Amino acid sequence: MLWKGQRQSDNVEDRRGMSGGGLAIGGGLGGIVILVIALLLGADPRQLLQQSPGVDPSSGTTASRPTNPQEEESKQFSATVLASTEDVWADILRQQGRSYSKPTLVLFTDAVRSACGEAGTAVGPFYCPGDQKLYLDLAFFNELQTRFRAPGDFAQAYVIAHEVGHHVQNLLGTMDKVDSLRERMSEAEANQLSVRLELQADFLAGVWAHYAQQKGILEPGDIEEALGAASAVGDDRLQREGQGYVIPDSFTHGTSEQRIRWFRKGLDSGDLRQGDTFNVRNP
Repeated sequence: MLWKGQRQSDNVEDRRGMSGGGLAIGGGLGGIVILVIALLLGADPRQLLQQSPGVDPSSGTTASRPTNPQEEESKQFSATVLASTEDVWADILRQQGRSYSKPTLVLFTDAVRSACGEAGTAVGPFYCPGDQKLYLDLAFFNELQTRFRAPGDFAQAYVIAHEVGHHVQNLLGTMDKVDSLRERMSEAEANQLSVRLELQADFLAGVWAHYAQQKGILEPGDIEEALGAASAVGDDRLQREGQGYVIPDSFTHGTSEQRIRWFRKGLDSGDLRQGDTFNVRNP
């Protein structure tokens, strides 16, 4: 990805080196299930995080953990990808007569507090609609390459674009509608609705990639990197690798095939009208 020299977003909040509180995922899940769910991209913090009303999300104490050149480059890369998503979504929503409220990217180390609660690195990158912020521990990029075997800078860009996709869903009211419906459903039905929400976020990440490609910042192999990342975090693949078998009713993000297909659909079309994952029989 030809990102160096491109505009970097100012909407980055650097909380690295601050202790934001311990990991507070609710009990009742086995260790394997926690691992499978927590390491999924785009984890819904309202499901995985302990609610912490009244907590100042920016509070914390400074810890003595020096950064390194690679991490600083990852920060600049993330700010550049965020800036690109800002430009693309501002243009798309402007054409629909809407304004785009830019999200903030929060970089943290080990643990963080958000308006949705507290989270540790194991939760993975997530979006909190309560404060309209994306949360990312840059160490996840190493996990993406080593644990998930999805290397490349555009695989990392896909991660950020997916979370921005959730922000777009929030602005359009989709997340509120899904939350309202999910409250009246069984667990299996609610999981299926979550799958559709996540697949739409993958589609929206693909829409961003469509316009990024038009602007000439993609290099040969970038799309394959993003598709590799989408495949790596499919529910079926993670469950098979984590516990040796799959439980479709427990899926919350979609299979590898589904995630690839919806990202590809957004990439090929660049058309929001083709991203309705909620009104198709088999997403």
